[in-house]
Amino acid sequence: MPAVIPEKTSLSSFLRGFLNSYSQVFFSNSKIFAIILIIVSFLDFHTGLSGLIAVLVSNAAALGIGFNRRNIANGYYGFNSLLAGLGIGVMYQSGPAFFTILFFASLLTLFLTATMEGVIGKYGLPYLSVPFLLGIWLVTLAARQFASLQINESGIYQMNELYAWGGQSLVDVYNWFNTLPLPESLRLYFRSLGAIFFQYHLFGGILVAIGLIIYSRIAFLLSLTGFFSAWFYYHFIGANITELSYGYIGFNFILTAIAVGGYFIIPSRWSFLWVILLTPLISILLTSSYTVFALFQLSVFSLPFNLIVLIFLYALKFRERFLTTPELVSYQQHSPEKNLYSHNNYKIRFGKVFFLPLALPFSGRWKVTQGHQGAYTHTGEWQYAWDFEVTDEDDATFSGSGERPEDFYGYNKPVLAPEAGWVEEILDEYDDNQIGKMDLEHNWGNTLIIRHNDQLYSKLSHLKKGSFKVVTGERVSKGQHVANCGNSGRSPAPHLHFQLQPTPHIGSKTIEYPVSHFILHEKDRFSLRSYEVPVEGMQVSNIRHNSTLQKAFHFIPGQVLRYQVKCDNAEPAEVSWEVQVDAYNNTCIWCQKSRSKAWFRNDGDLHYFTHFEGDRASLLYRFFLGAYKVLLGHYRNLVVTDNYPVHTFNKPLLIFLQDLVAPFFLFTRSTFRLHYLELEDELMQTGFRLKSETTLSIGKRVTKRLETEWQIGTSGIESFRVLDEGKTIEATLIES
Repeated sequence: MPAVIPEKTSLSSFLRGFLNSYSQVFFSNSKIFAIILIIVSFLDFHTGLSGLIAVLVSNAAALGIGFNRRNIANGYYGFNSLLAGLGIGVMYQSGPAFFTILFFASLLTLFLTATMEGVIGKYGLPYLSVPFLLGIWLVTLAARQFASLQINESGIYQMNELYAWGGQSLVDVYNWFNTLPLPESLRLYFRSLGAIFFQYHLFGGILVAIGLIIYSRIAFLLSLTGFFSAWFYYHFIGANITELSYGYIGFNFILTAIAVGGYFIIPSRWSFLWVILLTPLISILLTSSYTVFALFQLSVFSLPFNLIVLIFLYALKFRERFLTTPELVSYQQHSPEKNLYSHNNYKIRFGKVFFLPLALPFSGRWKVTQGHQGAYTHTGEWQYAWDFEVTDEDDATFSGSGERPEDFYGYNKPVLAPEAGWVEEILDEYDDNQIGKMDLEHNWGNTLIIRHNDQLYSKLSHLKKGSFKVVTGERVSKGQHVANCGNSGRSPAPHLHFQLQPTPHIGSKTIEYPVSHFILHEKDRFSLRSYEVPVEGMQVSNIRHNSTLQKAFHFIPGQVLRYQVKCDNAEPAEVSWEVQVDAYNNTCIWCQKSRSKAWFRNDGDLHYFTHFEGDRASLLYRFFLGAYKVLLGHYRNLVVTDNYPVHTFNKPLLIFLQDLVAPFFLFTRSTFRLHYLELEDELMQTGFRLKSETTLSIGKRVTKRLETEWQIGTSGIESFRVLDEGKTIEATLIES
């Protein structure tokens, strides 16, 4: 049985869900931020207790009903109830009636959350705090008929409550913050931050701002951009600035800025521009909705934020062009920085992986003698095609006189299927031409067309008559021998014509399409190219796989890797890793001791890690860095390069500064280089030594470095040695 990543226990999900219910208000899953927000909510003890009870009731009910445990753990079912609980706690005094209403209001908000998840979610949109709005409005309207509920007057005696909770020291701290000589705009900004948790004072807002900086520098910058865009807009148009201070509902601008600028949209200059452009729209909704809701004696709360974000995200779904200005987040990581860095890195590493991974249609090394938009026949609708020939050391295509097809190195060589598919059409009628002559009447000569999917077909032409190994309708596998290279059709000398097309007909127009992975040969040098278009003059080949490397980096779910580890003069210790798979067939190496995971993929040509979660002081983290991308074939002196997300390998202070300007430019870069050294056994192609290097650079200056040396043998990764800024770690395989 595969080693499946275990589900979180109910208790674990509940505890994580409790904390994330607080931080999720700011689209975060930071535990530190959650703790700060809990403290802020308890600056008014009664309000904080109400919010806490609401979260506990909501999450307990979600678990009891059987809602998705991952969503509970992420706080998705708790944060709306938290806001409703805080709002009810601010408005009404404690008592049996209050706690009864609080309990059922929490349940109501939970059910509204589940309903909005279905109603709004079916459009691919977030439900935000819509359930909170509906819940608190319904409770507020209904509570006017509940004689046992009393209006809360605790704010009048707030100093007494602070004294009872933290003594005179806490009162002094509170008063010191409230008397800080700050500009009125900044005071209002902090109060608006605190108002998100129904704490309408400077002290709470400053605590929230500190937590926001710890959680995300980009989110903090967005909060300033959103609020002060509103501040200057109100002054510019002569609007009533007191609208921002009434209930401190300026938080609508702050939450909209964080949501649009960095959470649902990749942070960039475009996302910041849209934050500014949406400011007047929020203002219009604030003013108009306040006028309407005042008739019912209701607060608009976060209504403008919800409407603007939902309308904007929905409108972006109708775009046909400019899809990256701004660009929607496809994989949510609950951090603007991670969303940005991982997105940029993914585009560089895997931006073309959505292409079907087509290989070159031959074995060995061939030369591109005519590429895309060639000078001879690759023009117009047929411009995206290749002609391949085999050459010798002197770049000659034949030996002897070159008067017969048999004199040419490529003649009668096997032609391979570039990807799995079905044989759509075969044309096998024409004899080979005499060298120098062409059959202009039958341009393509003998041809094979393979259907890979309904929009992608490969066409192989100028094939040798009678050499076909397949029949029409047959299923072929990638790399299968399908025919031989010939000299039929418009072909003066034996060569292979290869093109991709959207339709199955001989003569169809071509489409531009890359080759997934191939080796570029340059004299004594080799380089790996991925998802590129080979150009004229290149000597190229498919990757020649090595069984030893394939075995070493073929991690199978359930496999256990045990290493003896020695760090400098410390006593040797053992680490044990297990290969696991999640419900979506994503695979990772799991270290129970450090609670870390290194997620990876293997496409048969390459092993590469995608991301790391957990302890960055662990051996698994260094293993992840050192084996970030490995070609599963050996080429002496080959260097494989790649890039890490900016936050993966960086110094804390440096990444803090980089975060602040990351939406506009990156001044740091983390790179990976893997060197293929000598073989111990050239004949058997076993016993590899590899050396990888991880560097952090500012411009051209390297500021941080990690080196790893690998010994690969028949039993797998037999040992590796890490040099990490003066520290030496040696790991020797015990069990694989």
